[in-house]
Amino acid sequence: MIIYEPPKAADSIPLVDFSEASSSDLARRKTVAWEVHKAARETGFFYLIGHGIAPEMMTCQLDFARIFFAQPLETKLEIEIGKSANQRGYDPMARQALDIDSPPDLKESLMLGRELGPDHPLVKRGVPFEGPNQWPGGIPGFRRQMETYTDAMAQLGRRLAAILALSLDLPEDYFDAGTVEPNCAVRLLHYPPHPVNARFNQLGAGAHTDWGFITILLQDGQGGLEVQSPDGGWIRADPVPGTFVINLGDMVPRLTNGLYHSNVHRVLNNKGADRYSVATFFNPPYDYVFECAPTCLKAGEAPSPATSFGEHIQDMMRRTRAV
Repeated sequence: MIIYEPPKAADSIPLVDFSEASSSDLARRKTVAWEVHKAARETGFFYLIGHGIAPEMMTCQLDFARIFFAQPLETKLEIEIGKSANQRGYDPMARQALDIDSPPDLKESLMLGRELGPDHPLVKRGVPFEGPNQWPGGIPGFRRQMETYTDAMAQLGRRLAAILALSLDLPEDYFDAGTVEPNCAVRLLHYPPHPVNARFNQLGAGAHTDWGFITILLQDGQGGLEVQSPDGGWIRADPVPGTFVINLGDMVPRLTNGLYHSNVHRVLNNKGADRYSVATFFNPPYDYVFECAPTCLKAGEAPSPATSFGEHIQDMMRRTRAV
């Protein structure tokens, strides 16, 4: 039974040990779920340890991000995202304004995803955001690393979804219809040193919430991520070696009727140092509908409006394109 007592006011990002998330003992899995429940209500963010992803894979992913972004701009533009029918490819600096009322973000990115061929059912049905990637040339081992990492993130996302369901007193397979064939987008990100001529409130990533279901963030050692606290201040999410930062997207408040948070966060560019990160957006397919879960509706309470993942994503993409 969900406890509806007010959550504690958070002044730091909690750490959740995922070691027992795959235990054969339901009580141990519920212990992990309770920690996720508390974090989801207090901040919507938590560090994840015990996740089972090899440190070497994490290091290699960031190394390849550095290699890709070090290429000349004209080389990166060969796979510019506008050339893709399913939003895969390179996005140059200042192409997006995540804080709609602020200047464009000081970052560049490469969006990848699950590599699906023309015979895959989702591709044959013409489901948006599904299909092939645009791959850069001249970087040996890049594609194999990206595909291996994407597969690992999809598996971790499924485990997180099962624990999230358990944290809401739902069956662990509650989200299976949306996670068997997930939309798993992996975005390599580069934040350059903060320029002296930056405009007022021009950041690496302006204040925003994530749009989807679950975000799995791999950070380098530089830092810059900040999460908004209940009093309107900012909590630093400094890098913790060996962890991912997990946060919940806009679909989660809908399915929990506001019980869990999709919290505002931002990224500050560092002075004199480049920052690299990899954000994995673990989502269901385009037409999956998020609606209030039965365990999250108190007597006499109206449920949050249902919406499909795709409808919300398309709307947010239109609103945040800076050019």
